[in-house]
Amino acid sequence: MNFRRTLLGLAAAATVLATLPLAAMAQTAYKPEYKMSLVVPPSFPWGKGGEIWANLVKERTQGRINIKLYPGVSLIQGDQTREFSALRQGVIDMAVGSTINWSPQVKQLNLFSLPFLMPDYAAIDALTRGDVGKEIFATLDKAGVVPLAWGENGYRELTNSKRTVRTPEDLKGLKIRVVGSPLFLETFTALGANPTQMSWADAQPAFASGAVDGQENPMSIFTAAKLQNVGQKNLTMWGYVADPLVFVVNKEVWASWTPADQAIVRQAALDAGKQQIAIARKGLDEPGQPLLKEIAAMGVTITQLTPAERDAFIKATRPVYAKWKPTVGNELVAKAEKAVAARKQ
Repeated sequence: MNFRRTLLGLAAAATVLATLPLAAMAQTAYKPEYKMSLVVPPSFPWGKGGEIWANLVKERTQGRINIKLYPGVSLIQGDQTREFSALRQGVIDMAVGSTINWSPQVKQLNLFSLPFLMPDYAAIDALTRGDVGKEIFATLDKAGVVPLAWGENGYRELTNSKRTVRTPEDLKGLKIRVVGSPLFLETFTALGANPTQMSWADAQPAFASGAVDGQENPMSIFTAAKLQNVGQKNLTMWGYVADPLVFVVNKEVWASWTPADQAIVRQAALDAGKQQIAIARKGLDEPGQPLLKEIAAMGVTITQLTPAERDAFIKATRPVYAKWKPTVGNELVAKAEKAVAARKQ
């Protein structure tokens, strides 16, 4: 009886031992290539962040994790508003994505698009580097992705082909391309413009043909896309919203990596995010804003608003801000407002 029990025990132990290598193999069964979605290519600071991340990961994992960039959100036929859903579903393995583009699926991300919440770079940093940023990351994790680091697309400034815009009245009737977010549609409607939702790929030919008068985007997008060549000759620096980016990985992909490689990928994202933010702000956060001098030299008329002029835009969009607070979350907005007020400038 004891001999039989011993044999059974040995057989059970052998079974356990036999399954251990399989479990280990399952953890290390890495894909030959991981797909990273980007809206724009590495010629833009946003895309550069993805490229830096991919290169750091490949180097630091000795090629165990190879990442291929898919700019133009080509994995989802160019529809940037579907990117977050595709990440959750596993169509996309990882991404450096826009809080604006993902806001239809994660309502809290609309925080950064509340008009005139963040008056300067210190305000953005106060949110992304503080408790608000941690709360947003926890929300993204619950929504089905693994957030690792913040990046930045930048302040979205206003350009158009028709006239100088210095007051809300100057926007009346202008056809302005906006991203696929109801908050953006409502903001520009409140200012008297005619907002038109379209992808970035469709927007550029629309500017060239005159079908659309203007757009709002960071200066890094303006220069990389050479928007002065498609009629965007009037620029208003109004800093009404900024667009933080998030470095994320699909949850199943993340779970397939060893803890050591997870740590490498996370640190690479943090390092890439820091570099990417510096690239996005280059020429704008230095004294004299040299990037604006370069843009002016291209024949673009640059309008810098006075505090009183900016206040007129804030007043015109305040009802939209108030309407969207409950959607974003009243407590989250209050926490953000407090962080911005307490920021070190």
